[in-house]
Amino acid sequence: MAIQFQYNKTSLQGLEKNLKMRERSLPTIKNKESALRMEVKRAKDDVKKADAALEAAIASYQGMHALWNEFDGSLLSVRDVEVGLRKIAGTRIPEIGEVLFEERPYSLFQAPKWYADGIALLKDMARLGIKRDFLDMKLDLLEYARKKTTQKVNLFEKVQIPGYQDAIRKIKRYMEDEENLSKSSQKIVKTRQAAANAEEEQR
Repeated sequence: MAIQFQYNKTSLQGLEKNLKMRERSLPTIKNKESALRMEVKRAKDDVKKADAALEAAIASYQGMHALWNEFDGSLLSVRDVEVGLRKIAGTRIPEIGEVLFEERPYSLFQAPKWYADGIALLKDMARLGIKRDFLDMKLDLLEYARKKTTQKVNLFEKVQIPGYQDAIRKIKRYMEDEENLSKSSQKIVKTRQAAANAEEEQR
């Protein structure tokens, strides 16, 4: 990214102001990046744990496979999932709340005795599955935020700050050269005037 500037004091002051702003905000952005890095690691661990819990739950119900064929799947459905928002290192992340179910009434006398337990098991598995999906979404959002923050750190550190420093150096050199040229020309003018005055006095 080429820094636009002119060889004058106004441009110099603007560049110095932009440089200071970036140098001041860089540590904050770096802290945000490291916080997001830690949160991403934690979120990955949470996803692994949720996967393991879901697999364990599925494995524990494998023996009841034959019974599930008798089960009426329309008895239970997810009505709603309460969602909250939490800020993690400046990033809004959805947090899962209560999972609300809708149960269709069934005859306790005609249905198999294990239906009540089956509904409780299904609720647990649904909660685990929904929690797993939310953890996945949380991980994606944190990964995206971390990636964007890393890009900003790199932009400031490797492009903008060195670019502003270089532009400031060029303007200062140019202004110093201008000043030196001005002083040199003033000396030449003074020397010529002195020589002209000396000539006049000799006449």
